[in-house]
Amino acid sequence: MTQALKEVSLELFPGEIHALVGENGAGKSTLIKILTGIQQPDDGEMFFSGNGVQLSSSQEAQALGIAAIYQEPMVFPDLDVAENIFISHRARGIWVQWKKMYEDAHKILSDLGMILDVRAPASGLTLASQQAVEIAKAISLNVKVLIMDEPTASLSNHEVEQLFKVARKLKQENVAVLFISHRLDEVFEIADRITVLRDGEHISTRSVEEFSREQLIREMVGREVDQFYATRQKKNYGKCVLSVQNLSKEAVFSGIEFDLHEGEVLGFAGLVGSRRTDVGLALFGIQPNDSGVIDLDGQNVSIRSPQAAQNLGIAYMTEDRRKLGLAMPLSITSNITLPALKRYLGRLGLIRTESEKSTAEEFKNRLQIKTPNLAHEVGKLSGGNQQKVMFSKWLNTQPKVFILDEPTRGIDVGAKAEVHNMIRELADQGMAILCISSDLPEVLAMSDRVLVMREGRQMGILDGSQATQESIMSLAMGELQETA
Repeated sequence: MTQALKEVSLELFPGEIHALVGENGAGKSTLIKILTGIQQPDDGEMFFSGNGVQLSSSQEAQALGIAAIYQEPMVFPDLDVAENIFISHRARGIWVQWKKMYEDAHKILSDLGMILDVRAPASGLTLASQQAVEIAKAISLNVKVLIMDEPTASLSNHEVEQLFKVARKLKQENVAVLFISHRLDEVFEIADRITVLRDGEHISTRSVEEFSREQLIREMVGREVDQFYATRQKKNYGKCVLSVQNLSKEAVFSGIEFDLHEGEVLGFAGLVGSRRTDVGLALFGIQPNDSGVIDLDGQNVSIRSPQAAQNLGIAYMTEDRRKLGLAMPLSITSNITLPALKRYLGRLGLIRTESEKSTAEEFKNRLQIKTPNLAHEVGKLSGGNQQKVMFSKWLNTQPKVFILDEPTRGIDVGAKAEVHNMIRELADQGMAILCISSDLPEVLAMSDRVLVMREGRQMGILDGSQATQESIMSLAMGELQETA
């Protein structure tokens, strides 16, 4: 049995932003569940405002002023903004004081610097606005400790800036903010102090000024990570595997044209709303294109479904692992083997479980998936380990074209380096890889060439050796056009 936490100590002070970092499986999620009353510790003590407390439920934590917001906000889409903010309040009296509720909701959001229609349904909110509603909900409960668990994972740079303004405002109001993120640039920008966990144990707590980036990574992973984004070496790649001409989908994207070769990593870059993911969905048959030509190994093909794409040797690793990527109630083994299940069937149509387990064990070791056992439900893994399972399941189909959509989303720094190395190895073995990423350093490090999109249009293709963050952003903002 795996011990999630061992003698971990953490101190939070009013008016500070305290970052909690560590690899997936380091114990961050378990610690958050204890702080919010979802789980109870086997041993140890917890103090709040100098008084010993034992939290047996999330309601008890909320009553003290401890609240959490997560990577995927939990709003009720059919309720309006104000109703979501006050959903956790117990009713007083028979009637809801609607006018006061809307006024109070507007005031909370205004104080946060957020402009939202408090009467609008939550179903139409962006992720950033949903995060604002979650924070407003916490403030309505007189929050004293706010836990932000990977709150920026799905936000644009502008939305991250807005969230950080809110966090700093809460700090000024003497709220203790616990900030969890795998994005180290954000940690160094926002945090006053940093606590490092590794393998369920407390490694260190120091002010942000006492850490260098290299030292922080070393403490997180327990080893040197010489190059967080080790640049892919330029090499000659093989024949053209996938050729796309004038690929279009009405009101979504148009005029997409590129060639993808054996052993090549073609990066897709662009700002939020550039429709990069939609091109990937079209190539995998989830949202088929309306017009244009797709050639695979020199043959014209029509891809109208994911099954058709898979039969052609195309795999697509989605950015949305919960809705599209994984069967959460199933085991790790079942998820890894599911797309290639026919390979594991015996003569009578029964699954050869030993063969399944052998494959799952191979990927568990290869990607360092942290789990008590391979029968463990994927839905109970940390986000980063879920991502590794999803990576494994598509690698197991042995594709010739691998479309990766945000391949390192929610993965810790050590695993990122491992995934980058794996992508390089796959390309070196001849696989053609299309890598969609909002992480510009990742795009630049991994790509032989970079295709840049803006609002559904292809702005140009840059050779990897010449691409820079500045040249990519210029194309993404429509300032110039180049091809390579």
